[in-house]
Amino acid sequence: MRRLSIGIAGCGVAGLAAGALLAREGHRVTLFERAPAPAPVGSGLILQPLGLAVLGELGARAQIETLGARVRRLFGRSAPSGRIVLDVRYAAIGAEAYGLSVHRAALFDVLLKAGRAAGLDIVSGRTVIGAEDGWLAFEDGRRARFDLAIDALGAGSRLSPRAPLLTYGALWASLNWTEGFADDALEQRYERARRMVGVLPIGRIAAGGAQQAAFFWSLKHADFEAWRAAPLEAWKEEVLRLWPETAPLVAQVRSHEDLIMARYAHRTVREPIGRGFVRVGDAWHCTSPQLGQGANFALLDALALSRALATRSDLAAALEDYVLMREWHVRLYQLASFLFTPAYQSDSVVLPWLRDGLVGPVSRIWPAPKLLASLVAGMWGGPLGAIGGCALEGPTRLS
Repeated sequence: MRRLSIGIAGCGVAGLAAGALLAREGHRVTLFERAPAPAPVGSGLILQPLGLAVLGELGARAQIETLGARVRRLFGRSAPSGRIVLDVRYAAIGAEAYGLSVHRAALFDVLLKAGRAAGLDIVSGRTVIGAEDGWLAFEDGRRARFDLAIDALGAGSRLSPRAPLLTYGALWASLNWTEGFADDALEQRYERARRMVGVLPIGRIAAGGAQQAAFFWSLKHADFEAWRAAPLEAWKEEVLRLWPETAPLVAQVRSHEDLIMARYAHRTVREPIGRGFVRVGDAWHCTSPQLGQGANFALLDALALSRALATRSDLAAALEDYVLMREWHVRLYQLASFLFTPAYQSDSVVLPWLRDGLVGPVSRIWPAPKLLASLVAGMWGGPLGAIGGCALEGPTRLS
């Protein structure tokens, strides 16, 4: 592929990863961000072995490893019974396998540095409102022409069809880590599927910083304003009733503003590519975070696009290859999330009953542990094999 001029809309995980990888390949890449300066949004996430492999390709894995917390188990109990209804162990797919839980700010900083080192040009304060045939249109009325325009604006992209919101979202906070929780596990407590509280170790934002935890509480979008209007102490009492041991974390929440409402959507754009145009990450596919794959899929999209452009001399053919590399994996996980999410976030009475009485026990019987761990690790559908040229290395090599 000849050297291209590429314009990227959006400075999230997808945009930064794509920009860094493409700039490293020698393309002239400009990334546009509407904020006055690039900055992360959100709390914690788990980088799966596949996402870590992509960061390895960027030469950024060692840095993020020093900041994150290795997660080896996803564990949840139903209240008030205390019954274990989620128990996924990475060891089922490899003795030394793990996910790396990180603060979004840490991942953002690592990707930003990788992009700048590769020659990525970042322009702040520019809001992209349209894209067509390689043109990017800005809110101030100006336009810019590129060989390829990339939509990396996420689920709320104005360049993609509107993504319908799911009924449930979640309140998130990044808090100081406290003893009493497993430092290598995502722990959750559920009350049917209407209430969920979770604690995830997320390491440090920067070297030498304090260890942090991501704390989250499921909440309907329609109930957010009522939650903000109600006394914070009433909400704290509800959390502690479900999981009393979270008291040291809950005590750190001193106002409603300490919690950020995350709104989730579910859709896959039917046409992720056009003439001189392509979508990556949530702008193409977004879903519930139950399987924790958003950032990992964005990283895989970025790698696939870079590979496709590197191996094809024709741009249109390269974009078609990109879709072929990613489409099966994306659709498989969209389906899995669609089926999986209502058992943990919905108003259903029957699904949580089935989850607690059937799915929980069965999940501990062979071959379910390996299948579930593979699902959580993002391995279903063989995404790295479809992309090619990238392998799992070191302690995350899987059996």
